[in-house]
Amino acid sequence: MNTEKRIAIYGTLREQMPTPTTELNYRNPFELMVAVILSAQATDISVNKATDKLYPVACTPESILAIGVNGLKSYIRTIGLFNGKAENIIKTCRIVIEEHGGEVPRTRAELEALPGVGRKTANVILNTAFGEPTIAVDTHIFRVSNRTGLAKGKTPLEVEKRLVRMTPDEFKLDAHHWLILHGRYVCKARAPVCGKCSIIKWCEFKKKVIA
Repeated sequence: MNTEKRIAIYGTLREQMPTPTTELNYRNPFELMVAVILSAQATDISVNKATDKLYPVACTPESILAIGVNGLKSYIRTIGLFNGKAENIIKTCRIVIEEHGGEVPRTRAELEALPGVGRKTANVILNTAFGEPTIAVDTHIFRVSNRTGLAKGKTPLEVEKRLVRMTPDEFKLDAHHWLILHGRYVCKARAPVCGKCSIIKWCEFKKKVIA
């Protein structure tokens, strides 16, 4: 796919969603970090239901540490893999307090050193909380990037690197949100809604369907 088509795709998505953002509920970088850790293999809806109850009670590293692992589990047990996530969040809270003065670190290396924070989570935090032009690749973005031809790759990291390299600078800050929302509501895994897709005329997947 050439640069002209990429500009057309991102430009069209920008017209539809001028100010895209995450669908996770949060008020500060720490709440976002916890929500993103919880969102692994879980829906944003399920995470929001849990954090809407958790955050009024505990929304800082100190207050989450105070309720402990079992206390945290009582709020997030409806989320998949909640046992491991609770353990990781408690460990991360302790590190944030002891090594970062209670503040979420702002570098990739420091973020990825936190339990439960991998490359994708770090990218989301850097982009959404701190305005860095990173592109986190989840299952939706991986699918959309490969289907459309924006950035083909066999692994999320390969797709991420190609997206960062090939996405024009003016679109990099919001590319993550545009692609994830498009994948979540239009370019679905099992039943893509091609008839309602605004970028279908540039999509390579359409050609395969027609063929």
